[in-house]
Amino acid sequence: MTMNLGTNAGHERSEIGRRVVSRQLLLTAFATLGCAVLMTITGCQTTQSYPTEGQHSEAITLRAGDVLRIAFPGAPNLDTTQPIRRDGKIALSMVGEVSAAGLSPADLQAEIVKLYASQLVSKEVTVTVVSSSFPVFVTGAVLRPGKILADHALSALEAVMEAGGFDYAKANLSGVAVIRQETGGVKKYTLDLKRVLDGKESETFYLQPSDIVYVPEKFSWF
Repeated sequence: MTMNLGTNAGHERSEIGRRVVSRQLLLTAFATLGCAVLMTITGCQTTQSYPTEGQHSEAITLRAGDVLRIAFPGAPNLDTTQPIRRDGKIALSMVGEVSAAGLSPADLQAEIVKLYASQLVSKEVTVTVVSSSFPVFVTGAVLRPGKILADHALSALEAVMEAGGFDYAKANLSGVAVIRQETGGVKKYTLDLKRVLDGKESETFYLQPSDIVYVPEKFSWF
């Protein structure tokens, strides 16, 4: 009798285990199906969404109109301050014209060191951006939509503040879009700036020149 009771208890435990596993598999299947349906409905292949302000922009890229301070610690007589011309070049003593647009300050420093390699005892060059025209556009539910010119990189939230701030009666702070022209087409980033204003997120999404920041209006049935 004792052996039969042990056997029956073992069968019951096995049956319970099979039921638990079956239930878990069923829940997993439903969750997977739900995700697939949601992706099909929303169709977000061309949009990248960030719960925060996203990520920092890439290293500064020099552009026509930027004013550069180029210093030679070992040969101060070569120091110069000049803008990058419309053709993307600057003119340096003894080496002539140098392409600067499209490079980072560090890349330009390395290029200048190469050009002066045979003429400098100290292989040190410092490139500093003195001023820069940084145009971005802000539109939608803000108080002063339009073009903003800054002399430094702005975050999406800073650009909105420069445009007078949100029109809080209309603005959807959780769905702010940044539209950016990139190689191969246009990319859209969706930012939740409400979480940033509420102090729930600290990451910052930095804009690039000519970005468009669009603050949509709240959805309404009326």
